[in-house]
Amino acid sequence: MRYTIALFRSILFWIAFFVMSSISSIGGVIALPISHRGTIFFVRIWAQAHRIFCRFLLGQTIVVEGEMPDIPVLYVFKHESAFETVEQPMLFKHPAVFAKEELFSIPVWGQAARFYGLIPVDRDGGGKAMRAMLGAAKAALTAGRPLVLFAEGTRVPHGQAPQLRPGFAGMYRLLNVPVIPVAVNSGLAFPPRRWVKWPGTITYKVGETIPAGLPREEAEARVRVAINALNPPEALLTGETSNT
Repeated sequence: MRYTIALFRSILFWIAFFVMSSISSIGGVIALPISHRGTIFFVRIWAQAHRIFCRFLLGQTIVVEGEMPDIPVLYVFKHESAFETVEQPMLFKHPAVFAKEELFSIPVWGQAARFYGLIPVDRDGGGKAMRAMLGAAKAALTAGRPLVLFAEGTRVPHGQAPQLRPGFAGMYRLLNVPVIPVAVNSGLAFPPRRWVKWPGTITYKVGETIPAGLPREEAEARVRVAINALNPPEALLTGETSNT
């Protein structure tokens, strides 16, 4: 019975979210030649609708432990599901999110995302792609925008704690800005790669700010511990344990 109810609520959620995503993407593209603020507006409406759908269709409550100042620093988020990627415009006014290059090929959505100011991550692009990514990141910081990086590189089921991708170390060293790590347990209620979502509480836990200029090993270790603060402690020992 519990699964049937969750399935029904999930179907309603996906229908509503798909319709809103289509409307917001089209609106964002229409706004391209008119106003950059217009595209930002449509993206924020999209994120607001997603949060409302999660709350009232899926029965999910969102809790933030700590402060996430909207300042030009490098945020590193735990990545357990698509939930926290859609949430970014709700957490910050105009975040510069690092996103996989292939996402920008999605019709309409990709155009709006590029104009909004998401930063493409081309893992196979070599030095040229890295320089373009670094340039975009520096421009965003200069404009006062927070950078958002999912340093594990892909969605990770709750309870697993893989090592960070090498890209984090490069960005940390070259940008020379503080890092604010954020843990999130979205994988429990919003499991990755599964259509059925569950009611529950999704928590963001903001870690202690990590200063710029630390040795790579220390910075990576501190970030990894902080973004896995909502995972079982043994997850860090094995790199992937627990099926919570």
